Amino acid sequence: MIRKFLTWIGMLFLFLSILPGQSNAQEETPILKMEELKVQVMPEYAKHPEDKEQDHPSLLIGYHGTLVNNTDSPLKGQIEIPLPMNEDEFRIGFVADYNRNLTELNEIEYEKDQDKGTISWETTEEIQPNESYKFVIEYYTAQLVAKGESKKATYQFKSFANIGLVNVIFLEPLKSEQFQLTPPADSHQENGYGMNMFSYQIQGMKPDDIKEFQLEYTRAETRTTMDIMAEMTGDPAHGKEAVKQNETLPIWQVIALVGGICIVAAVLILFLLKRKKPIQKAQEKETKDYEIKKQRLRAMLLDGSISEQEYNELMKKE
Repeated sequence: MIRKFLTWIGMLFLFLSILPGQSNAQEETPILKMEELKVQVMPEYAKHPEDKEQDHPSLLIGYHGTLVNNTDSPLKGQIEIPLPMNEDEFRIGFVADYNRNLTELNEIEYEKDQDKGTISWETTEEIQPNESYKFVIEYYTAQLVAKGESKKATYQFKSFANIGLVNVIFLEPLKSEQFQLTPPADSHQENGYGMNMFSYQIQGMKPDDIKEFQLEYTRAETRTTMDIMAEMTGDPAHGKEAVKQNETLPIWQVIALVGGICIVAAVLILFLLKRKKPIQKAQEKETKDYEIKKQRLRAMLLDGSISEQEYNELMKKE
């Protein structure tokens, strides 16, 4: 009975430690410290997993957070994160956390509180003293305003905790032109796949601190960046032409990265054709889930969320 009571108290403190606007969290060292939050702003990057078509270009936002256990005891409890649910066509795409050694990315069940504008979940594993806990949240909105080929959006990040470092990264969609950001980015780099990434580093954000950014570009292409990438990796001949036109993705890197995966997928399709319909439906669902996870991990590799070594380790688990 005492153990249950202490466990409940521990979960309550863990829950309260990252709620925005808690005066204790500002005056005292929180039980879970939000050490770093990477915010990725990705216009026309991908469609929502449930969408086959889209009438309006989407804006995908990714949170990659790192919390640290500041106590002397292992903690396992409830995490609550506010999200801008009042945005037009707001939809959650993906919520997950990593295991302790960062070799598995576990999609997790979460509860959505529309009135409070938060989602919450229980940590998959205990967080050991001084250990990091990493999570991923992806959501979509329709706040990208399109007038013909011209695209504009205002993105506002409102801090929900004391965060040591906030890194806001904008990914320029493939086949776009005249990409501009206001204020100007702190740094710009092109990753190994030819994608432009613009970064802002903000030290020491407090609850309710706000940073606002405007982005503007032109783009005639209606396919998402991930659709273009899928074409590049799915058909080497077509991929070479796409690389030549876009000057974005070295084809040898594409083949080295996903060539084996495509062969596995082809074998699965051939196997499914030989099975009865009930089994075929189950296998199709499993294959679809696998493809979604594969695409998501590939996207995280491309946008720099994970390294190639982490990508390879995570793919082994799928």
